[in-house]
Amino acid sequence: MALHHGWSRRAFLRASAGTAALAAGGSALAGCSSDTTASGATKVRIWSWLTGMDQYVAAFNEAQREVHVELSVIAAGLSGGYAQQTNAIRAHNAPDILHVEYQGLSQILATGGLREMTDDVADLAEGYSPAAWQGVNPGGRTYAVPMDLAPMAFYYRKDLFDEHGIAVPTTWEEFRDAAEAVREADPDARITTFPLNDGSFFAGMSWQAGDPWWRIEGDTWVVNVDGPGTIRTAEYWQDMISAGLVRGGPTGTQEWIAAVHTGKLWGLLGAAWSVGTLKKSIPDDTGRWAVTTMPTWNGEPSNGVQGGTAFGISKESDVADAALTFLRWISTDPQVPRIGATFTSPFPAYLPNRDIAREVVSNDYFIGDPVYGVLDEAAERVPEWTWGPNALGLFSTITDAFGGVSTGATTIPDAIRRVQSSAVADMRDRGLSVREGNPA
Repeated sequence: MALHHGWSRRAFLRASAGTAALAAGGSALAGCSSDTTASGATKVRIWSWLTGMDQYVAAFNEAQREVHVELSVIAAGLSGGYAQQTNAIRAHNAPDILHVEYQGLSQILATGGLREMTDDVADLAEGYSPAAWQGVNPGGRTYAVPMDLAPMAFYYRKDLFDEHGIAVPTTWEEFRDAAEAVREADPDARITTFPLNDGSFFAGMSWQAGDPWWRIEGDTWVVNVDGPGTIRTAEYWQDMISAGLVRGGPTGTQEWIAAVHTGKLWGLLGAAWSVGTLKKSIPDDTGRWAVTTMPTWNGEPSNGVQGGTAFGISKESDVADAALTFLRWISTDPQVPRIGATFTSPFPAYLPNRDIAREVVSNDYFIGDPVYGVLDEAAERVPEWTWGPNALGLFSTITDAFGGVSTGATTIPDAIRRVQSSAVADMRDRGLSVREGNPA
């Protein structure tokens, strides 16, 4: 996947925020602080909602004495974490390290509160999955350090597919055929759920279509949420819902868990973190599930991404060097995936650590192709994508717009066209230069 280095830093910053604060850019990491522990270690504050962050922090603090990290656990990003961090930036009391996801980076960057670290982590660039490195390099400048990556994949009940002689689909056309075969095998069963309540899921599915919702031309944002690739995706899933071939409810609920465990749902379109979801939610299903790359459009290998964690440094931090010490550790130290493997199934963005995760994470739950091999291939198939400065809000807009799909009050394509109009209006209200893309 080729990275996009065609934007100037100035153009990206102007397009992101249009503020003098952002136009000032970042500076090389520096700074000392008298804020130290009794033993003389430099104190670094981090806010995060990452599961297991307390264990990572404890291991880091135990391993050395120069930097001491203090963790404050905050609500998950869309549940209040991003708002809390944004408010702290505006109030000039942000922590030294901020938790961002790839889809949230542009929105946090637009506050002017992130420090640029391009030169300080340039030596790490070649070690990451290209999709992860692109995710922290808007405009070709680095504003965060990646931790993990979440390429999407298709998890399926291999035992049921084999029992009924249903071929595992490799294209979306075959996926529809398989969905019909699943319903024929058991009229109460469905091949998967299309969660109408999850805007980030639909974004990941659209990402696979290779038709980015945002791009930058000069100092202008081009918004194309209703582009041909997304509308094709919307029409496909509208047909699947209208034909009764998939469920439209949320994933992860008790109802969903029961349906999966009893064989009423045969598959899950999920991300790399879904490995842990299945293991924890349905532990008794060991030896039933397999994973494969996403079905493709017209046989062209491609996979979207749903989620993924990175960390940035506050522009006003007085201990930026110490903060970077921790970020380099949590992103690249081989101990990190070993710790993570005790409570989850990490999929590190840093490739050497992914090799370690592959060795230490138990693979006895799944059958078929090795999980990390499939996810590796999925990560290599991720097409270029740019997140816009209103991406986080757009997820909620999508969820609201999809509200009438299950009752037939609207369709997914019509809802997406309304989302496009809303996205453009929101960015113009922010004073950004915006042009609409080419709709389907």
